[in-house]
Amino acid sequence: MFNTLDWIIVSLYCVGIISLATYVSRKNSAHERSAEDYFLAGRSLPWWAIGASLIAANISAEQIIGMSGQGFVVGMAIAVWELTAAIALIVMAKYFLPIFLEKKIYTMPQFLEQRFDKRVSLVLSFFWLIVYVFINLTSVLWLGSLAINALTGLDLFYGLIILALFSLAYSLFGGLKAVAMTDAVQVVLLIFGGLAVSYIALNTISSSSESPGVIEGMRIVMSEMPDKFDMVLSADNPSYKNLPGIWILLGLGVWIGHFFYWGFNQYITQRALGAKDIKEAQKGVMFAAYLKLLMPIVIVLPGICAAILFPVLEAPDQAYPTMMSLLPNGLLGLTFAALIAAIVSSLASMSNSISTIFTMDVYKYFKGENVSQSELISIGRLTVIVSLFIAAIIAKPLLGSFESIFQYIQNFTGYFSPGIVVIFLVALFWKKATSMSVLIAVLISLAASVVFSIQFPELPFIHRMTIVFILSSIGCLLTTFLQGYKDQEKAIDLSAINFSTSKAFNLNTMIIIYALVCIYVAFA
Repeated sequence: MFNTLDWIIVSLYCVGIISLATYVSRKNSAHERSAEDYFLAGRSLPWWAIGASLIAANISAEQIIGMSGQGFVVGMAIAVWELTAAIALIVMAKYFLPIFLEKKIYTMPQFLEQRFDKRVSLVLSFFWLIVYVFINLTSVLWLGSLAINALTGLDLFYGLIILALFSLAYSLFGGLKAVAMTDAVQVVLLIFGGLAVSYIALNTISSSSESPGVIEGMRIVMSEMPDKFDMVLSADNPSYKNLPGIWILLGLGVWIGHFFYWGFNQYITQRALGAKDIKEAQKGVMFAAYLKLLMPIVIVLPGICAAILFPVLEAPDQAYPTMMSLLPNGLLGLTFAALIAAIVSSLASMSNSISTIFTMDVYKYFKGENVSQSELISIGRLTVIVSLFIAAIIAKPLLGSFESIFQYIQNFTGYFSPGIVVIFLVALFWKKATSMSVLIAVLISLAASVVFSIQFPELPFIHRMTIVFILSSIGCLLTTFLQGYKDQEKAIDLSAINFSTSKAFNLNTMIIIYALVCIYVAFA
């Protein structure tokens, strides 16, 4: 396991990341920093930083540990969330971002205030704060501490504290720019680490064969466990409830989840909102879409290999940490640093978004417009500290009893994502939607999700989200009819928005679609 060389490598990584963040922060402190500088990097992020930061914010412990664990149980079918996310990113870049950037917003609740009123903004602000702190932050901290414990033996509580403090060390003063610039480094390390685990695993599997190597290892894995490469599960598969066959591709539920996460999720969209213009944002999102195509090899394949090398594990989420134990010292330290990179970058992204929403949508509202820029930044920093502290304290009591955190997160977010997607779609593209109609949609989404999960527990959550989305849409439509069914004063004038994209963007879209079709035709 870990030796002195590994600890030296991890220490150098930590010092390097903190130093880079400090440099970025000081480089941009020549003038008095505004809230826009802190929360949106002064709207100056280049495309490569946007793309890298999107992936770094997304790929964290719940992805690496949780999805690898599902690879151990289910196989490559779980990669649907990674592969189809590329399409969701393209849709977001073409149809959602032009409106958001045109409105020059800081947060998703701010957009809802511009389109509807403060009631809608505040309701959604408090909702997101609760979800980010009690679900997102806690899950990343808990799974990260489990990985540290498995590899180093460090007590879970101390692992939680170390991760929280490390995240604070480089994100607290630098804001979004420090987070995004360090993410660019961390994504390289993340991808290299995942590829290294897959490479060593496949070599280990083929070590006793006549022609050992990665290709032979892959052949052995596919021949010994062909069911792990079924991209579309049959109805008799034990995991069908979570991945219901062809409906995971063609059903509405998976796209509701994607649009919620990639289109209307603060800690994701905040990166694109920090771009200098729409073209730069779209290039960054396209870069992220290509990186998504790599994730099955980086994340899921190690879990499948673990099913051959370590068929008996206490829990599926131990698959990735166990596979890391195969790595030689030095490379183990580097790969562990990659895992830490994924964890702390997501923590920093989430806590930065929490502070942005609380400061700009809640604190500023109750404090009034006279609040100074320096006060907003100070409150933002304090919010980061408090949110991470709460998450560290409640992580074990809240999540310690769950076998698969990834599926828990997917299922839980399915309670409210249909209503959120309804709200934003009508806000963006339907002039007649009213404030009351979208609040009704949210209430229906939550209530219907709870009822269906209790009354029909065997119903796949993908199907549940579809049904709830339809019910929420109907509720929104009927409320709008009852209120007069007329164009709203704050409705968006879509004729003033430029939705055109470059030839390069269109070409890359076709390439990604073609690649996905080939994958599913080959393995369906």
